[in-house]
Amino acid sequence: MQEAVFIRRNKDKWERMEGMYDDTLFTTTDELVEAYNEVTSDLAFAQTQYPSSPITTYLNDLALKFHRRLYQHRHTTWAAIVRFWTHEVPLAVYGARWGMIISLIVFSAFIIVGVVSALGDPDFLRLILGDSYVDETLQNIAEGQPMAVYGTGSQFSSFFGITVNNLFVATISYLMGVFTCFGTAYFLMNNGIMVGAFVTFFIVRGLFVESILAIMLHGTLELSAIVIAGGAGITMGNGWLFPGTRGRTESFLLAARHSIKVFVSIVPIIILAAFIEGFFTRYTGVGDLLRFLVILLSATFIIFYYVLLPIKRHRDELS
Repeated sequence: MQEAVFIRRNKDKWERMEGMYDDTLFTTTDELVEAYNEVTSDLAFAQTQYPSSPITTYLNDLALKFHRRLYQHRHTTWAAIVRFWTHEVPLAVYGARWGMIISLIVFSAFIIVGVVSALGDPDFLRLILGDSYVDETLQNIAEGQPMAVYGTGSQFSSFFGITVNNLFVATISYLMGVFTCFGTAYFLMNNGIMVGAFVTFFIVRGLFVESILAIMLHGTLELSAIVIAGGAGITMGNGWLFPGTRGRTESFLLAARHSIKVFVSIVPIIILAAFIEGFFTRYTGVGDLLRFLVILLSATFIIFYYVLLPIKRHRDELS
């Protein structure tokens, strides 16, 4: 068989194998064994027919990767868990970086739309959140407790309800990527407008500092999680819209496998944000400095884990 024919017949298969190698979330051991057997079979053929060809070197390297993945000594299950959170997720985040940038731009743009809309129409927020919520908040402002809405209900029930709601919001934002990136962008639009209008409602009443410290105490993590979920959804949708050299279905499935790692990473963040909102945001009398430090710590974590660490892990892979 001519070398060009051999490569053409197997190129797509080898590309799928490369995608399987780093995919610890979905690829099973049986699938790895099957892929390893196939690539070693192809390698044996190439060593016989094309011993000095670059394709033989390529297949040898690919076979060694699968061999290390299958047979390398793993110290403990905890080591695999630690690697997932410190290496695999940051690398997946780096791969989804353009989707996350687009998500941030879309979300920020529609926050501005929400601000402008609320400034242009004082009743705009009633269309977004409803009359009862706005009337209750106006009453709280009149009584000198503008953020008292966060103190309603028991702490645990608030924490549980907020967790369920925010997980639902993030999941929908991600899954809308199935309908291409425009589905996720539409969902980000709705949430961005709501956030912009909500914040403006307090700002025009001279409550900028009080509202920002209360909202962003939990919102730094919560809103970041929504943007990250949106970025994961856009990444998945782009796999369908822009398949490149791969088949459309294959490209979509590969994008979904990587993007779901990004989505899984925000689940603990959403739970922590709900914990802060349910148990601590209600204490609006807490010192401004303490609340500011919590916001700063939250923002530092997001920047480190979703910006700096992915860049470092990518550079490590190249070195």
